[in-house]
Amino acid sequence: MACQYDPFPIAPNDSSGRTRSLAGGGLARYPARLMPSPLADKWVLITGASSGFGEAAARHFGALGAKVLLGARRVDRLQAAAQAAKKAGAAAAEVHALDVSQTESVKAFVAWAKTHTPTIDVLINNAGGAKGADKLADAREEDWQFMFETNVLGLLRVTQAVLPMMTGNPGSTIINIGSIAGRLAYEGGSAYCAAKAGELSITRALRLELCGTGVRVCTVDPGFAQTEFALVRFKGDAEKAKAVYKGIHPLSAEDVAETLVWVASRPSHVCIDELVIKPTDQAAIYKIHRRPE
Repeated sequence: MACQYDPFPIAPNDSSGRTRSLAGGGLARYPARLMPSPLADKWVLITGASSGFGEAAARHFGALGAKVLLGARRVDRLQAAAQAAKKAGAAAAEVHALDVSQTESVKAFVAWAKTHTPTIDVLINNAGGAKGADKLADAREEDWQFMFETNVLGLLRVTQAVLPMMTGNPGSTIINIGSIAGRLAYEGGSAYCAAKAGELSITRALRLELCGTGVRVCTVDPGFAQTEFALVRFKGDAEKAKAVYKGIHPLSAEDVAETLVWVASRPSHVCIDELVIKPTDQAAIYKIHRRPE
């Protein structure tokens, strides 16, 4: 009987159910004894791929033999991400500068993508982020602009530009990176919560609009995840960023990347509409178990 593909294979003597290597930030291993994955040789376009979820996703999709097209503003880090994806097993890994807050940058990026492939199988809308944690009365307009330009308008720009490469490709998948902040507001997060609520509404509307095309539209909404997110939000204040995760075991970029691979690798008739992923220590935005240090 032929061996069936399993995106999270069980290794001998591994009670966790997954094999991980310490190299590459805990990248899950996909043994050669398994049949090729459904993502092998598929074209995966990832925005915000220079760090965090995007960089980890490039490696995890690469480990399954996908071809990745990576975009972000920091091209030097994009190149490092592409090398890591190739090392993991990517059939191809190409990079191009991308600023989702600029329409012309998005157009140039998608035109470049078309020189590699006429179709996209998986679009990961990961570019975004938060700036500032001030209450509305004290917040800065430039921070609001950043959050809406990247999380909302950037998502719309990229999706609109890439859609013609997907609508004739049934079984293709759009995965938007949301946040639990889009589902429940909190103090100091008015603009970010609004932006991520916008992402969720865009996802839901787009799924209705694409019904019948075979294109799947999904959102993956993480809770506390330790990446550069907090450092960017607190504008480089490492102490404030570290305090966010004090006493808890947060999600890692690897955890989220594994989830993205799972969502994208479902059979074409299966759409994971909305997926919320939180660390066990976080029951809700406000309900967090912190251990003494």
